[in-house]
Amino acid sequence: MLSRILARISKIKLIEYYLLALILLAGFAVRLYKIDNPIADWHSFRQADTAAVSRVYFEEGINILVPRYYDLSSTQSRIYNPQGYRFVEFPLYNVVHTLLAKSFGFLNFEIWGRLTSVLFFLGSSVVLFFLARRFLGKWEALLTAFFYSFLPFNIYFTRVILPEPAAIFFGLLGLWLFVRFIDEKGDYFLWMSGLSFSLALLIKPFLAFYLVPAGYLLLNKYPIRHLFKTPRLLIKFLLFACIIALPFFFWRIWINRFPAGIPDWAWMFNGDGIRFRPAFWMWIFGERLTALILGFWGIIIFVFGLLSAKKESRFTLFFLLGMLAYVVIFATVNVRHDYYQTMTIPAICMVLAQGFSYLWNAKNFGLNKSRAILVFSTLIMLVSSAVKIKEFYKVNHPEIIEAGKAIDTIAPKDAIVVAPYNGDTAFLYQTKRKGWPVIDSSIDDIIQKGADYYVSVSFNDTDTRNILERFETVEKTNTYLIIDLHKPKK
Repeated sequence: MLSRILARISKIKLIEYYLLALILLAGFAVRLYKIDNPIADWHSFRQADTAAVSRVYFEEGINILVPRYYDLSSTQSRIYNPQGYRFVEFPLYNVVHTLLAKSFGFLNFEIWGRLTSVLFFLGSSVVLFFLARRFLGKWEALLTAFFYSFLPFNIYFTRVILPEPAAIFFGLLGLWLFVRFIDEKGDYFLWMSGLSFSLALLIKPFLAFYLVPAGYLLLNKYPIRHLFKTPRLLIKFLLFACIIALPFFFWRIWINRFPAGIPDWAWMFNGDGIRFRPAFWMWIFGERLTALILGFWGIIIFVFGLLSAKKESRFTLFFLLGMLAYVVIFATVNVRHDYYQTMTIPAICMVLAQGFSYLWNAKNFGLNKSRAILVFSTLIMLVSSAVKIKEFYKVNHPEIIEAGKAIDTIAPKDAIVVAPYNGDTAFLYQTKRKGWPVIDSSIDDIIQKGADYYVSVSFNDTDTRNILERFETVEKTNTYLIIDLHKPKK
């Protein structure tokens, strides 16, 4: 009965586009879950930094070449940063966030930030569908879009205020346009692919690993000997490489003028020596891939996706190889922060689609039995992962939001605050003020640099007790206190 229904559905003209539209609509809907969360959930420290750049643009105007945020401390770069420079990624995501918030004021600023990511997710889903359709097939493309839309890990990390969704979109678009060029669709696609890749690298340089499958396609069609025997073709690809690389290098040259705004990054490679140690394999492949992303049961589908790969689907294997190179080279940051694995999800979803398709059609144990087990495994994968990911949505410290609202009503808009939160800028962001997320020198030094208020949600730490003894309290509740640093006690 089920087979007949599926057979009839498959005969409907353009059915894959109708189903893709349903997947996108449902994918959009599930990302509305807690869309109004304050920036105090999982990875709030990184979201707060990104949102702060957008809010400064919103309040003071967009200067795409000089992004700034609220943290004036030396925490990020080890250099005092009085202008609040923030040179981590090219702020294209922040510009889109700001323009949406300014153009459509019926939603609050943070919601528009999250919706910006959701919009990039929708674009990525469409591009990924076309990539998968080209190399895997129509139904595998739909499965790829399905997994990309409904893996709980990806649901969360494509509705956060982070630049990754934008970078992934441009990386996938660059790949798709390059495929169009390889399929002899004209040089226009090559130049547009270079532009898309350049934007991806400007936002997140790690997207350079998306060039691994592109390199496979290039060398598969134009062997190295052929390239060197055809100067015109070689020059074309050199220009393509320049389109990708030169904007990134010019950006790096530009931002070196603002060293206080460049956080330390050398540790990301192997700063703690974890690469290839047992803990590396456990965290990346045991905890992240198997448990968090694939919910344990999904690893079965994933493995069959690898084993069933055919010559036509080598693109997927090279895509996955690029992602493996990425997590190995940038070992420390991938172990410390799970959101760095978001760029691996498109390749993982393509492998899952291959595995699902193979098992769905496997006749070794009888179609009905194998399909029932496959559907059951997929459901358990999604449920198991969702149970873990659900914790990411929780706001564990609502007191920072309450304290932020209080200081926002008390302090002038241009006041500079000290909001210590172990260096986490999520608390500082809630104050809507520039200042310090940690006392990085001494309170007297920070006051001399312009600090006006001290707000804390911890009454027992040494700094708070000392400051409380020296300066007058403006407001104190059971959860927070606000101290005026210009009013010493007599």
